[in-house]
Amino acid sequence: MTFLSLLYRFVSNFALLMLAYYSLNALENYQQRSILALLILIYVLTRAVSAWRSFSFFQSIERLENEARRIGSLLGLRPDQSLIKRQIINDVTEKRRHGEFKSYIDLLFLTIVVVLCVTKIVSE
Repeated sequence: MTFLSLLYRFVSNFALLMLAYYSLNALENYQQRSILALLILIYVLTRAVSAWRSFSFFQSIERLENEARRIGSLLGLRPDQSLIKRQIINDVTEKRRHGEFKSYIDLLFLTIVVVLCVTKIVSE
């Protein structure tokens, strides 16, 4: 399931890149092309801000994971309770890592789209 979510993220970002590339190359008029490039840049900026905010969220989750591990080791719980809590912490860690990886994929494609838009604005 994780592979499918990463594949979906890759395909959707690739579709955004191809749509931006095709639409910017299809327009002949410089003014229309630059306006479209600016609109795409605004959209990319909002998605990039969202990706950066998710990194701060993931850092908070990581701090909570470390605190939960520390408290769990200090309390000395029964073995069955310890296994359940350890499994929950490991699941959260795995989901956090996959979320970070998805954010990195987003930022990679958004950076490529920004470079594409800037080159279309600068070139004539």
